[in-house]
Amino acid sequence: MTNFRTFTELVLERTEARGAADAFIFLPDDASGSLPQHLTSAGLHQEARRIASWLQARGATNRQVLLLYPSGLDFIKAFTACLYAGAVAVPGPLPAEQGQHFARVSGILRDAEACAVLTDSANAPQISAWLAEAGFTDVPCLATDDPAQGDADAWHAPSLTPDSLAFLQYTSGSTSEPKGVAVSQRNLLANQAAIQRSMGTGPETVCGGWLPFYHDMGLIGHILHPLYLGTPAVLMAPFTFLKRPYSWLKMIGDYKITSGGGPNFAYDLCVRRVTDAQLETLDLSTWTGANNGAEPVRAETIRAFTERFAPVGFRPETMFPCYGMAETTLLVSGTPRNAAPRVLDVDAEALERGELADPGEDGSTRSLVSSGITRDFDISIVDPETHVEKSQGHVGEIWLKGDSVASGYWKRPQTNKEIFDAAISDGMGGHDGGGWLRTGDMGVLKDGELYVTGRLKEMVILAGRNLYPQDVERAVQSTDKVFRIGGGAVFAVDTDREHLVVVQEIRPASLSTDLPTLASGLQRFISKEFSVPAGNVLLVRPGTISKTTSGKIQRTLMRKLFLEGRIAALHEVLEPAVRELIASAEAGDSADADAQSLESVV
Repeated sequence: MTNFRTFTELVLERTEARGAADAFIFLPDDASGSLPQHLTSAGLHQEARRIASWLQARGATNRQVLLLYPSGLDFIKAFTACLYAGAVAVPGPLPAEQGQHFARVSGILRDAEACAVLTDSANAPQISAWLAEAGFTDVPCLATDDPAQGDADAWHAPSLTPDSLAFLQYTSGSTSEPKGVAVSQRNLLANQAAIQRSMGTGPETVCGGWLPFYHDMGLIGHILHPLYLGTPAVLMAPFTFLKRPYSWLKMIGDYKITSGGGPNFAYDLCVRRVTDAQLETLDLSTWTGANNGAEPVRAETIRAFTERFAPVGFRPETMFPCYGMAETTLLVSGTPRNAAPRVLDVDAEALERGELADPGEDGSTRSLVSSGITRDFDISIVDPETHVEKSQGHVGEIWLKGDSVASGYWKRPQTNKEIFDAAISDGMGGHDGGGWLRTGDMGVLKDGELYVTGRLKEMVILAGRNLYPQDVERAVQSTDKVFRIGGGAVFAVDTDREHLVVVQEIRPASLSTDLPTLASGLQRFISKEFSVPAGNVLLVRPGTISKTTSGKIQRTLMRKLFLEGRIAALHEVLEPAVRELIASAEAGDSADADAQSLESVV
């Protein structure tokens, strides 16, 4: 832990001390032909003071400020300016960059009660028009890349405490009820120290990545952690990586990056898309911490990536499976240093009963990847219904305590009492003092390491069995190359009983495949593999599956869209009872819409 009381104090010291040294380098898209953009620590300090003075002059200290930027250095300047001004940054997705409308950011702006919006000159006209159209006439919009705005000499250091809010991290959710995790200066300092201890980062670290800046892993891991360390970072836009995964790996070698990563799908994409010719140009020998988190970590992906890139310097112990969430600021656990990822093969049927057991000779096996050890948190595995602590080797909900755990969601006192102040029961009417965070994730502890097994609310229960949807999705995608890896969602719907629903994307080059035959084959496979009926299969176009900013499949949202009849399928097979359920839901939605229209006229 540092001697600083706030993260803002630490950043001020770091930027002033490093002067002309590079703080950040941003690599534009390969196709643009633009040169890398450099931002020195002195330049960041100067720009942050200028923008902060504008915020202070408009009374933004201790108030929320929405940040809407494309990936680039302007976002970093604006976020740092909020720290300097004592304002509460609210990073959000830029609608134009995400191909979305303003519905989601309207919900964030309204919920956060933002007093201003910061963006760049290219997007300011559209954002200003949206603010006026949506009725946010009292919310000014500043293009922070206009040097005429603000005066660095007029800035003054804010008066902050460890409990002052640093930013609101909005988690992925519906547009109507976004939830902002309230991250304090204390939380931020504590989690940065936790990251450093877990990963072994230090003065020689060079961070690098491509994740969205408004997502917790991209913001805290790739922007704020190098600021915490006082070391440089090299960044690129998500689009650059997704279009050409080779660009990320080439960046690691070119800039001798030591730390940086992404969700499991990123490694899978590299395995599939990096050619042999491209492989020969790579050097991954400086990479010591390849974070793999934010979605279920797959043993087969780790093996494939390690084997594929071993010839260019990637070592097994470089892969860093980890676990974390916005509610804990970021990191909770990670693989012990200098240790290769640990994979535990267990009996699948026993796991469905909530127990760990060695695989039987004839039974099915599931491979669990360890998310490592927790150094800076108290952790308990708890029965989600009784709130009684589970013993070692038994699956339950992961509960956490620690300085990194946020105080709660912004202005959600009732939810916060349930989620952030849970108490463990002794099973006889008593309980501990509370203060536990309920993560909503299911997991198990073995030999001091945490294995995450799935999401509590996404568990599929059929015939008394607990099925993990990711197991079914993974099995489905392994049956045929026409299925997109990571492009499926499995969930259950209820009529008089539970029904399994499988929604799976087809690769673009395979859209002309015999889909009816493919769907019936899929049904037979699921029935045989999992001993459950698979009466509902939807084969869909690429991009249909909704995901969070970090690549997590939004199964709850997909279930909602399915029940509303809003999933456009290339081919679908539905049980009559399920088809009837959808039809009745659609009729109800139509009636509600008619009622709302009538109410607006009256």
